[in-house]
Amino acid sequence: MLFNSAEFIFFFLPIALLVFYLVGGIGHHRVAISWLVGASLFFYGWWNPIYLSLIMGSILFNYAAGVALSAERYKRTRKIILAFGISANLGAIGYFKYYNFFIDSLNMVTGSGIGAETILLPLAISFFTFQQIAYLVDAYEGLTREYNFLHYCLFVTFFPQLIAGPIVHHREMLPQFASDTIYRFNQSTFTAGLTTFCLGLFKKVIIADGAATYATPVFDAAEAGEILTFFEAWTGAFGYTIQLYFDFSGYSDMAIGLGMMFGIRLPLNFFSPYKAVNIIDFWRRWHMTLSRFLRDYLYIPLGGSRRGKVRRYVNLMVTMLLGGLWHGAAWT
Repeated sequence: MLFNSAEFIFFFLPIALLVFYLVGGIGHHRVAISWLVGASLFFYGWWNPIYLSLIMGSILFNYAAGVALSAERYKRTRKIILAFGISANLGAIGYFKYYNFFIDSLNMVTGSGIGAETILLPLAISFFTFQQIAYLVDAYEGLTREYNFLHYCLFVTFFPQLIAGPIVHHREMLPQFASDTIYRFNQSTFTAGLTTFCLGLFKKVIIADGAATYATPVFDAAEAGEILTFFEAWTGAFGYTIQLYFDFSGYSDMAIGLGMMFGIRLPLNFFSPYKAVNIIDFWRRWHMTLSRFLRDYLYIPLGGSRRGKVRRYVNLMVTMLLGGLWHGAAWT
C-alpha cells in the first residue's frame, strides 16, 4: 500500500485517524496505541503478510535484548548481549538482502554454479533494523529509560515512517507516545500535517513521476546499447536528478505530514540539498537521518577524526562503504 494510492488516502488513513482520536479522546490511551500498532502492522502486511512474522520476531527479540541490557543482573554479560543482538540484526539483513548477491558474485568470479534461493526482500528491513540497533546500543550505554512494550512496538512499526524513513531515534519518538496531548485532536497540527502531506504528494506524483517520463526512456535506451545524442544524455541525467530527489523527499514529506496528523513529530529528512555549496554541505542536507545514524553509530564509534589523519580517512571509507551497501546489494 503506497501513500499515493487510492486505498490508502480514501480508506486506510481516514479509518486509522478516526478510531485513534475517538478512542484516545475518551482516555483509552493503551487501546489507542494498540489500534495504531495494529493498523501499522496491517499496512506493513498489505504487501506480503508472510513477513509480519519477521517484523514481529524482530520486535520481540530486540525488546528483550534491550531490557536485558538495562537490567542490573546482566551487567557482566552486557557486551556479549550487545554483540549477539547486533550480529543477529545484521545477520537478518545479510541473509535477506545480500545472500543472492554474494552467491551471484562468487559464481561470476570463480565460474562455479552454486544455486541461489529465491529470496524476496522484506519491505523496510533496513529501516526497522537500523532503528533497533541504535536502541540496543543506547540501552548498552544506559541512555534508554523506556520499557513500555506497546510504545516500543509503535516506535518500530509506526506506518508513516516504516517503509522509507525518516530513520527515527527512540529519544524522539517514545516520549511523545507517553504524552497525553497526542490523543486529543489538534486542528492546527492536523492542518499543518495535511498540508505537508499534500505537498509531498504533489512532489511525488506530479514532479517525480513527471520527470520519470523523460529519464526512464533515456536510461532504457542506453542499457539497450543505443548511442545517445548530447541532448538526450543530458535530458536523462537531469530528469533522473529531479526524479530521484522529488520522489524520496516527497515520500519523506508525506511521512512527516502523516505523523503530524497523528500528533507525532518526525525529524526532517531533506533540507534543500540541491542548494548545497559543496559536497560536504550536500551530505548534510540529503537523507539527513541516515547521515546522522552513520555518524553517531558508525563513524564516531570507529574513532571519527580523533585518531589522526590516516585513521580519519579509513573511518570515512568504512562508513561510506557500509552506507553504500545499505542502499542496495550491488558492487557499485
